[in-house]
Amino acid sequence: MTTPRDGAPKSILVLGGTGYIGPHLVTHALARGHRVTLFNRGKTKPGLFPNAEQLIGDRNTPTGHDALKGRRWDVVYDLPTTNPEWIVNAAAALKGNVSQYVYVSSTGVYKDYTRSFPDETHPRMDQAPINGPDAAAASYGAKKSRCEQLLEAAFGDQATIVRPGLIVGPGDLTDRFTYWPVRIERGGEILAPGTLDDPAQWIDVRDLTEWMVRLGEQGTGGAFNAVGPRTTCGIGELLYGIKACFANDAHFTWVPQPFLTANKLRSWGDMPVWSYTGASTVAFCTSVIEKALAAGLTFRPLATTVRDALTWYHARPAEEQARLRAGVSPEREREVLAAWHAQQGKGS
Repeated sequence: MTTPRDGAPKSILVLGGTGYIGPHLVTHALARGHRVTLFNRGKTKPGLFPNAEQLIGDRNTPTGHDALKGRRWDVVYDLPTTNPEWIVNAAAALKGNVSQYVYVSSTGVYKDYTRSFPDETHPRMDQAPINGPDAAAASYGAKKSRCEQLLEAAFGDQATIVRPGLIVGPGDLTDRFTYWPVRIERGGEILAPGTLDDPAQWIDVRDLTEWMVRLGEQGTGGAFNAVGPRTTCGIGELLYGIKACFANDAHFTWVPQPFLTANKLRSWGDMPVWSYTGASTVAFCTSVIEKALAAGLTFRPLATTVRDALTWYHARPAEEQARLRAGVSPEREREVLAAWHAQQGKGS
Protein backbone atom coordinates (compact mmCIF):
# COMPACT_ATOMS: atom_id res chain seq x y z
CA MET A 1 0.00 0.00 0.00
CA THR A 2 1.24 3.49 -0.90
CA THR A 3 0.55 6.24 1.62
CA PRO A 4 -1.31 9.34 0.37
CA ARG A 5 0.84 12.44 0.09
CA ASP A 6 -0.53 14.08 3.25
CA GLY A 7 -0.51 10.74 5.10
CA ALA A 8 -4.25 10.83 5.78
CA PRO A 9 -6.56 8.37 4.02
CA LYS A 10 -9.59 10.00 2.43
CA SER A 11 -13.20 8.92 2.52
CA ILE A 12 -14.16 8.67 -1.14
CA LEU A 13 -17.55 8.34 -2.80
CA VAL A 14 -17.54 7.05 -6.37
CA LEU A 15 -20.69 7.59 -8.41
CA GLY A 16 -20.62 4.68 -10.84
CA GLY A 17 -17.32 2.88 -10.48
CA THR A 18 -17.89 -0.36 -12.38
CA GLY A 19 -17.79 0.77 -16.03
CA TYR A 20 -14.61 1.53 -17.94
CA ILE A 21 -12.64 4.11 -15.98
CA GLY A 22 -14.24 3.38 -12.61
CA PRO A 23 -12.46 0.11 -11.80
CA HIS A 24 -9.08 1.70 -12.53
CA LEU A 25 -9.83 4.63 -10.21
CA VAL A 26 -11.25 2.46 -7.42
CA THR A 27 -8.36 0.00 -7.61
CA HIS A 28 -5.82 2.82 -7.29
CA ALA A 29 -7.72 4.58 -4.50
CA LEU A 30 -7.93 1.37 -2.47
CA ALA A 31 -4.24 0.68 -3.09
CA ARG A 32 -3.49 4.14 -1.71
CA GLY A 33 -5.29 3.25 1.51
CA HIS A 34 -8.43 5.33 1.00
CA ARG A 35 -11.90 4.31 2.20
CA VAL A 36 -14.13 3.90 -0.84
CA THR A 37 -17.91 3.85 -1.14
CA LEU A 38 -19.51 2.90 -4.47
CA PHE A 39 -22.91 4.27 -5.42
CA ASN A 40 -24.67 2.70 -8.40
CA ARG A 41 -27.57 0.43 -9.30
CA GLY A 42 -25.61 -2.66 -8.31
CA LYS A 43 -26.24 -4.32 -11.67
CA THR A 44 -22.89 -4.00 -13.45
CA LYS A 45 -20.14 -6.25 -12.09
CA PRO A 46 -21.69 -6.60 -8.61
CA GLY A 47 -19.17 -7.62 -5.99
CA LEU A 48 -16.23 -6.34 -8.04
CA PHE A 49 -14.78 -4.56 -5.00
CA PRO A 50 -15.55 -6.50 -1.79
CA ASN A 51 -13.37 -4.09 0.22
CA ALA A 52 -15.49 -1.09 -0.77
CA GLU A 53 -18.82 -0.10 0.75
CA GLN A 54 -21.74 -0.44 -1.68
CA LEU A 55 -24.73 1.92 -1.74
CA ILE A 56 -27.60 1.25 -4.14
CA GLY A 57 -29.56 3.88 -6.04
CA ASP A 58 -31.03 4.51 -9.47
CA ARG A 59 -30.16 8.08 -10.47
CA ASN A 60 -32.98 8.13 -13.01
CA THR A 61 -35.62 8.07 -10.26
CA PRO A 62 -36.75 11.00 -8.04
CA THR A 63 -35.50 9.24 -4.90
CA GLY A 64 -32.42 7.78 -6.59
CA HIS A 65 -29.91 9.71 -4.48
CA ASP A 66 -31.57 9.16 -1.10
CA ALA A 67 -28.88 6.70 0.03
CA LEU A 68 -26.37 9.58 -0.02
CA LYS A 69 -28.29 11.91 2.26
CA GLY A 70 -26.88 12.51 5.71
CA ARG A 71 -23.49 11.00 4.86
CA ARG A 72 -20.15 12.80 4.62
CA TRP A 73 -17.18 12.19 2.31
CA ASP A 74 -13.93 14.00 1.64
CA VAL A 75 -14.04 13.52 -2.13
CA VAL A 76 -16.74 12.57 -4.63
CA TYR A 77 -15.81 11.20 -8.06
CA ASP A 78 -18.66 11.50 -10.55
CA LEU A 79 -17.64 9.28 -13.46
CA PRO A 80 -20.63 8.49 -15.69
CA THR A 81 -22.85 11.57 -15.62
CA THR A 82 -24.09 13.10 -18.86
CA ASN A 83 -27.63 13.83 -17.64
CA PRO A 84 -27.74 17.35 -16.08
CA GLU A 85 -30.60 16.31 -13.82
CA TRP A 86 -28.28 13.82 -12.14
CA ILE A 87 -26.01 16.72 -11.15
CA VAL A 88 -28.96 18.67 -9.73
CA ASN A 89 -30.05 15.71 -7.61
CA ALA A 90 -26.53 14.75 -6.54
CA ALA A 91 -25.86 18.34 -5.46
CA ALA A 92 -29.08 18.40 -3.44
CA ALA A 93 -28.01 15.25 -1.60
CA LEU A 94 -24.33 16.08 -1.13
CA LYS A 95 -23.88 19.85 -0.87
CA GLY A 96 -22.40 20.73 2.50
CA ASN A 97 -21.36 17.13 3.11
CA VAL A 98 -18.37 16.83 0.76
CA SER A 99 -15.11 18.76 0.58
CA GLN A 100 -14.47 18.21 -3.13
CA TYR A 101 -16.51 17.09 -6.15
CA VAL A 102 -14.47 15.71 -9.05
CA TYR A 103 -16.44 15.45 -12.28
CA VAL A 104 -15.35 13.67 -15.46
CA SER A 105 -16.40 15.89 -18.34
CA SER A 106 -14.90 15.95 -21.85
CA THR A 107 -12.98 18.12 -24.27
CA GLY A 108 -16.22 17.77 -26.22
CA VAL A 109 -17.62 20.70 -24.23
CA TYR A 110 -15.73 23.21 -26.37
CA LYS A 111 -17.88 25.30 -28.67
CA ASP A 112 -15.93 25.02 -31.91
CA TYR A 113 -14.31 21.61 -32.40
CA THR A 114 -12.64 22.83 -35.58
CA ARG A 115 -10.49 25.38 -33.74
CA SER A 116 -7.08 24.05 -32.79
CA PHE A 117 -5.43 24.32 -29.38
CA PRO A 118 -8.30 25.05 -26.99
CA ASP A 119 -7.28 25.65 -23.39
CA GLU A 120 -9.62 25.58 -20.40
CA THR A 121 -10.81 29.16 -21.08
CA HIS A 122 -12.08 28.30 -24.59
CA PRO A 123 -15.85 28.98 -24.90
CA ARG A 124 -18.05 26.04 -24.06
CA MET A 125 -20.99 24.78 -26.04
CA ASP A 126 -24.43 26.23 -25.43
CA GLN A 127 -25.81 24.38 -22.44
CA ALA A 128 -28.50 21.75 -22.74
CA PRO A 129 -31.76 22.12 -20.78
CA ILE A 130 -31.79 20.32 -17.45
CA ASN A 131 -34.74 18.10 -18.34
CA GLY A 132 -37.51 17.56 -20.86
CA PRO A 133 -37.53 16.49 -24.53
CA ASP A 134 -34.99 19.15 -25.57
CA ALA A 135 -32.60 17.91 -22.90
CA ALA A 136 -32.79 14.35 -24.17
CA ALA A 137 -32.17 15.50 -27.74
CA ALA A 138 -29.19 17.74 -26.88
CA SER A 139 -25.70 16.82 -28.01
CA TYR A 140 -23.21 15.07 -25.74
CA GLY A 141 -21.09 18.21 -25.50
CA ALA A 142 -24.08 20.42 -24.65
CA LYS A 143 -25.11 18.04 -21.86
CA LYS A 144 -21.59 17.94 -20.44
CA SER A 145 -21.42 21.74 -20.65
CA ARG A 146 -24.63 22.06 -18.63
CA CYS A 147 -23.36 19.53 -16.08
CA GLU A 148 -20.19 21.59 -15.63
CA GLN A 149 -22.19 24.80 -15.13
CA LEU A 150 -24.49 23.19 -12.56
CA LEU A 151 -21.54 21.71 -10.70
CA GLU A 152 -19.70 25.05 -10.58
CA ALA A 153 -22.84 26.80 -9.33
CA ALA A 154 -23.39 24.23 -6.58
CA PHE A 155 -19.83 23.63 -5.37
CA GLY A 156 -17.78 26.66 -6.47
CA ASP A 157 -14.07 26.22 -5.83
CA GLN A 158 -14.77 22.77 -4.38
CA ALA A 159 -15.49 21.58 -7.93
CA THR A 160 -12.82 19.86 -10.00
CA ILE A 161 -13.67 19.38 -13.67
CA VAL A 162 -11.54 16.93 -15.64
CA ARG A 163 -11.90 17.06 -19.44
CA PRO A 164 -10.38 13.98 -21.04
CA GLY A 165 -10.11 13.43 -24.75
CA LEU A 166 -9.74 9.87 -26.02
CA ILE A 167 -9.32 7.51 -23.04
CA VAL A 168 -7.41 4.37 -24.02
CA GLY A 169 -5.92 1.20 -22.62
CA PRO A 170 -7.15 -2.04 -21.07
CA GLY A 171 -10.93 -2.22 -20.78
CA ASP A 172 -11.74 0.17 -23.64
CA LEU A 173 -14.61 -1.42 -25.54
CA THR A 174 -14.74 1.38 -28.13
CA ASP A 175 -11.52 0.09 -29.76
CA ARG A 176 -10.73 3.65 -30.87
CA PHE A 177 -7.07 3.19 -29.90
CA THR A 178 -6.81 -0.58 -29.73
CA TYR A 179 -7.44 -0.84 -33.48
CA TRP A 180 -3.93 0.39 -34.23
CA PRO A 181 -1.94 -2.06 -32.05
CA VAL A 182 -4.15 -4.91 -33.28
CA ARG A 183 -3.74 -3.90 -36.91
CA ILE A 184 0.01 -3.31 -36.67
CA GLU A 185 0.52 -6.60 -34.84
CA ARG A 186 -1.08 -8.33 -37.85
CA GLY A 187 1.59 -6.87 -40.12
CA GLY A 188 1.63 -6.24 -43.86
CA GLU A 189 0.65 -3.06 -45.70
CA ILE A 190 -1.34 -0.72 -43.46
CA LEU A 191 -3.59 2.13 -44.57
CA ALA A 192 -2.36 5.19 -42.63
CA PRO A 193 -4.31 8.46 -42.67
CA GLY A 194 -3.30 11.90 -43.87
CA THR A 195 0.17 13.18 -43.13
CA LEU A 196 2.58 12.20 -40.39
CA ASP A 197 2.13 15.60 -38.71
CA ASP A 198 -1.68 15.49 -38.46
CA PRO A 199 -2.52 15.81 -34.75
CA ALA A 200 -3.19 12.96 -32.34
CA GLN A 201 -3.95 12.98 -28.61
CA TRP A 202 -5.00 10.30 -26.15
CA ILE A 203 -4.61 9.39 -22.49
CA ASP A 204 -4.06 6.02 -20.85
CA VAL A 205 -6.99 5.31 -18.52
CA ARG A 206 -4.56 4.60 -15.67
CA ASP A 207 -2.69 7.88 -16.12
CA LEU A 208 -6.06 9.64 -15.99
CA THR A 209 -7.49 7.88 -12.96
CA GLU A 210 -4.29 7.83 -10.91
CA TRP A 211 -3.95 11.58 -11.46
CA MET A 212 -7.59 12.08 -10.46
CA VAL A 213 -6.90 10.29 -7.19
CA ARG A 214 -3.95 12.63 -6.62
CA LEU A 215 -6.17 15.66 -7.31
CA GLY A 216 -8.47 14.41 -4.58
CA GLU A 217 -5.61 13.83 -2.17
CA GLN A 218 -4.34 17.36 -2.76
CA GLY A 219 -7.77 19.04 -2.83
CA THR A 220 -7.03 20.60 -6.23
CA GLY A 221 -9.97 22.44 -7.77
CA GLY A 222 -10.56 23.99 -11.19
CA ALA A 223 -10.98 22.76 -14.76
CA PHE A 224 -8.32 20.73 -16.58
CA ASN A 225 -7.85 19.31 -20.04
CA ALA A 226 -6.63 15.76 -19.50
CA VAL A 227 -4.96 14.33 -22.59
CA GLY A 228 -1.50 13.34 -23.71
CA PRO A 229 1.23 12.94 -24.61
CA ARG A 230 3.22 15.61 -22.83
CA THR A 231 4.37 17.29 -26.05
CA THR A 232 2.71 17.85 -29.42
CA CYS A 233 2.33 14.58 -31.30
CA GLY A 234 1.46 13.68 -34.87
CA ILE A 235 -0.31 10.53 -36.01
CA GLY A 236 3.00 9.45 -37.56
CA GLU A 237 4.79 9.51 -34.21
CA LEU A 238 1.96 7.49 -32.69
CA LEU A 239 1.83 4.84 -35.40
CA TYR A 240 5.59 4.45 -35.72
CA GLY A 241 5.78 4.32 -31.92
CA ILE A 242 3.32 1.44 -31.91
CA LYS A 243 5.18 -0.26 -34.77
CA ALA A 244 8.38 -0.16 -32.71
CA CYS A 245 6.71 -2.62 -30.31
CA PHE A 246 6.66 -5.33 -33.00
CA ALA A 247 9.27 -7.15 -35.06
CA ASN A 248 7.23 -7.90 -38.17
CA ASP A 249 6.69 -6.73 -41.75
CA ALA A 250 4.17 -4.01 -40.92
CA HIS A 251 4.58 -0.95 -43.15
CA PHE A 252 2.45 2.13 -43.73
CA THR A 253 1.00 3.58 -46.90
CA TRP A 254 0.08 7.18 -46.14
CA VAL A 255 -3.06 8.22 -47.99
CA PRO A 256 -4.06 11.93 -48.12
CA GLN A 257 -7.17 13.14 -46.34
CA PRO A 258 -9.06 14.24 -49.50
CA PHE A 259 -8.77 10.73 -50.96
CA LEU A 260 -9.93 9.17 -47.69
CA THR A 261 -12.89 11.55 -47.53
CA ALA A 262 -13.79 10.82 -51.15
CA ASN A 263 -13.82 7.14 -50.24
CA LYS A 264 -16.06 7.82 -47.23
CA LEU A 265 -13.45 7.08 -44.56
CA ARG A 266 -13.88 9.32 -41.53
CA SER A 267 -11.36 10.65 -39.09
CA TRP A 268 -11.81 9.37 -35.54
CA GLY A 269 -14.12 6.48 -36.48
CA ASP A 270 -12.69 4.69 -39.52
CA MET A 271 -9.22 6.11 -38.88
CA PRO A 272 -9.07 6.23 -35.06
CA VAL A 273 -7.16 8.87 -33.05
CA TRP A 274 -6.44 10.85 -36.24
CA SER A 275 -7.73 14.31 -37.11
CA TYR A 276 -6.66 17.13 -39.42
CA THR A 277 -6.95 20.91 -39.73
CA GLY A 278 -10.56 21.91 -40.33
CA ALA A 279 -12.00 18.58 -39.23
CA SER A 280 -14.89 18.56 -36.80
CA THR A 281 -12.72 16.49 -34.44
CA VAL A 282 -9.55 18.59 -34.40
CA ALA A 283 -10.14 20.01 -30.90
CA PHE A 284 -10.09 16.44 -29.57
CA CYS A 285 -6.50 16.11 -30.81
CA THR A 286 -5.01 19.55 -30.05
CA SER A 287 -6.08 20.44 -26.51
CA VAL A 288 -3.63 22.47 -24.41
CA ILE A 289 -2.55 20.63 -21.24
CA GLU A 290 -0.09 22.94 -19.45
CA LYS A 291 -2.50 23.44 -16.55
CA ALA A 292 -2.86 19.69 -15.99
CA LEU A 293 0.90 19.18 -16.22
CA ALA A 294 1.39 21.84 -13.55
CA ALA A 295 -1.14 19.95 -11.41
CA GLY A 296 0.87 16.74 -11.65
CA LEU A 297 -0.49 14.84 -14.66
CA THR A 298 2.06 12.24 -15.79
CA PHE A 299 2.21 9.67 -18.58
CA ARG A 300 3.45 6.10 -18.80
CA PRO A 301 5.36 5.04 -21.94
CA LEU A 302 3.37 4.40 -25.10
CA ALA A 303 4.84 0.90 -25.26
CA THR A 304 3.25 0.10 -21.89
CA THR A 305 -0.17 1.23 -23.07
CA VAL A 306 0.21 -0.79 -26.28
CA ARG A 307 1.31 -3.93 -24.44
CA ASP A 308 -1.46 -3.78 -21.85
CA ALA A 309 -4.17 -2.90 -24.37
CA LEU A 310 -3.14 -5.88 -26.51
CA THR A 311 -2.99 -8.24 -23.54
CA TRP A 312 -6.52 -7.22 -22.63
CA TYR A 313 -7.68 -7.50 -26.25
CA HIS A 314 -6.35 -11.04 -26.63
CA ALA A 315 -8.21 -12.07 -23.47
CA ARG A 316 -11.56 -10.95 -24.92
CA PRO A 317 -14.03 -13.43 -26.44
CA ALA A 318 -13.13 -14.45 -29.98
CA GLU A 319 -16.22 -12.81 -31.45
CA GLU A 320 -15.25 -9.45 -29.92
CA GLN A 321 -11.71 -9.77 -31.23
CA ALA A 322 -13.07 -10.43 -34.71
CA ARG A 323 -15.34 -7.38 -34.75
CA LEU A 324 -13.58 -4.24 -33.57
CA ARG A 325 -15.89 -1.28 -33.04
CA ALA A 326 -13.53 1.23 -34.66
CA GLY A 327 -11.23 1.22 -37.65
CA VAL A 328 -11.73 -0.37 -41.04
CA SER A 329 -12.22 -4.03 -41.85
CA PRO A 330 -9.38 -5.87 -43.62
CA GLU A 331 -11.54 -6.05 -46.75
CA ARG A 332 -12.27 -2.32 -46.78
CA GLU A 333 -8.63 -1.50 -46.11
CA ARG A 334 -7.55 -3.58 -49.10
CA GLU A 335 -10.17 -1.89 -51.32
CA VAL A 336 -9.03 1.62 -50.43
CA LEU A 337 -5.34 0.76 -50.76
CA ALA A 338 -5.97 -0.79 -54.18
CA ALA A 339 -7.88 2.31 -55.30
CA TRP A 340 -5.07 4.56 -54.06
CA HIS A 341 -2.38 2.56 -55.83
CA ALA A 342 -4.47 2.54 -59.01
CA GLN A 343 -4.80 6.32 -58.90
CA GLN A 344 -1.09 6.74 -58.31
CA GLY A 345 -0.37 4.45 -61.25
CA LYS A 346 -2.55 6.53 -63.56
CA GLY A 347 -0.77 9.68 -62.50
CA SER A 348 2.72 8.33 -63.13
